[in-house]
Amino acid sequence: MGKKRLEDAIQKINHPITVDYRCFELDPTMERDAGYNIYEKLASKYGMSLDQAKANCRNMEQMAHELGLDFRFDTQILTNTFDAHRLVMFAKEHGRMHEMTDRLLRAYYTEGKHIGDHATLVELAEEVGLDRVEVADMLSSNKFSNAVRQDEQEAEQYGIRSIPFFLINKKYAITGAQSTDVFVQSLQQIIEQDGLTVDQPGAACDNGCELPDKK
Repeated sequence: MGKKRLEDAIQKINHPITVDYRCFELDPTMERDAGYNIYEKLASKYGMSLDQAKANCRNMEQMAHELGLDFRFDTQILTNTFDAHRLVMFAKEHGRMHEMTDRLLRAYYTEGKHIGDHATLVELAEEVGLDRVEVADMLSSNKFSNAVRQDEQEAEQYGIRSIPFFLINKKYAITGAQSTDVFVQSLQQIIEQDGLTVDQPGAACDNGCELPDKK
C-alpha cells in the first residue's frame, strides 16, 4: 500500500523522480513451504488470537480496496522470498525491475501464487518479457545472491527493521504507509529544500527526518 500511495503522489508532482527498489526480507528464516497461514503467523508473532489476526487482515484488505488494490489473505501462501528477490535483481539487469516487482506483488497478495516456487517464478518472469530458460538457469544457480545480501546488509547498517521504508537521496527517510497527501507534501518540501532529483523511493517526516547514522 505504501508503494501505491507513493506512486499516486509522484503522479501529482511536476518533477523528475526515479524509483529504485531494494531487497529486504521480513523473515529470512521463513521456509519455502511454510505449512501455516498468515493468521497463524501473526497470532504467533504478536501474541494475538486467530480471530484478532483475521480481523486485522480484514482491515488491511479494506484499506487496500480503497486504494484500488485487491488483497486476499485467505489464499496467501507464505514462503521464503529470497529467490523472488534474486529474480527482481535479474529483472533489473534486463530493464524489467518495476514490471517484475508489480507482477510478484499481485501474484502474492491477490492471486495466491507460491512465489517461492521456481516454476511459478519462471512463469511470472515470462509474463513480463523475460526469457524463461535464462530465468530457470539463474534460479538453479546462486546468481544475484550477493546483490540481495548486499541490499540487506545496507539496510541493517542503516537500522532498517520494517517495511515500507522510503529513502530519498540517502538523506531523508520515513517508515510506514503514509497517506498520499503526506508523500506529496514531503516530496515537494524536499525538492524545494535540496533542489535535487529524488533518486530513490521515499518521503520525509512532517518536519523532515534525517536517515539514522550507519552503525
